[in-house]
Amino acid sequence: MAVDTMPKAKPHPHARPRGAAPRSMPRLKTVVVAASAYLVSFIFLFPYVVMLLTSLRSQESLRDVSFWPDEWVWSNLANFWTSGLAGNLWVTLKVAGGSTVLVLLVALPAAYYSARHNFRGRTAFLILVLITQMFQPTAMLVGIYREFFQFGLVDSIWSLILVNGGFNLAFAVWILNAYFTSIPRELEEAAFIDGNGRFGALFRITLPLAMPGVITALIFTFIAAWNEFVVALTLTTTPANQPLTVALNSFIGQYQVDWQNLFAGSVIATIPVIILFALIERKVVGGLTAGSIK
Repeated sequence: MAVDTMPKAKPHPHARPRGAAPRSMPRLKTVVVAASAYLVSFIFLFPYVVMLLTSLRSQESLRDVSFWPDEWVWSNLANFWTSGLAGNLWVTLKVAGGSTVLVLLVALPAAYYSARHNFRGRTAFLILVLITQMFQPTAMLVGIYREFFQFGLVDSIWSLILVNGGFNLAFAVWILNAYFTSIPRELEEAAFIDGNGRFGALFRITLPLAMPGVITALIFTFIAAWNEFVVALTLTTTPANQPLTVALNSFIGQYQVDWQNLFAGSVIATIPVIILFALIERKVVGGLTAGSIK
């Protein structure tokens, strides 16, 4: 029997395999969706670009028609730390951090119990929690101020922590309740068989699995407390106790607005939130889609 000893030709590295479909151009629908996404992103990012560029202008160039500053004044950003606003930034960090810790301490047990126990009035409790989201702090400013005045907490950081924690609690309970509900009970039952109690199963099994939901509640509470303005303006009178959102008002005068320093402070106030959100963005997306797949 004859044996074929002829060497086989090697396929060209860029040759297309037989039967493979030729590369096609992106469809019109894909192009339109991508272009729309870029357009929406530009619309949302453009005000921040203007804020950054204005913070680097001089007082004399604020009325210039040119989009780019003729002279880059980096000292506007440095003046933030010498103007005393660094202390107000620290107050904002304490208020946002304290409110977030308070919300998690209350929302975690409430959401876990309502997700794992079908107690009488459970639906009414969740509806009541949802109804509290309909109230605006602005509509209750008089009552809030009177209550904290009676307790001697006006012009105190604790009053801001309690108010911000209270108004963000409902959202955290709903997010965590949905996430705890999506975690199978069998995992906790297996932990019980291994000798863990209720708290052991919660901290060793359930909470690590629910961490995307916890992170979502954390970041939204932190951002809401960080950006809060109306309640802080009402409850604080001493400049040293005011958060940064209120302290930035000092650049707005009766006849003139110090735009470059106002925007410089706004840029610095935005950076910590952007960094925090960028670090945990994936977990936030996972927390928002909790319960969507069974």
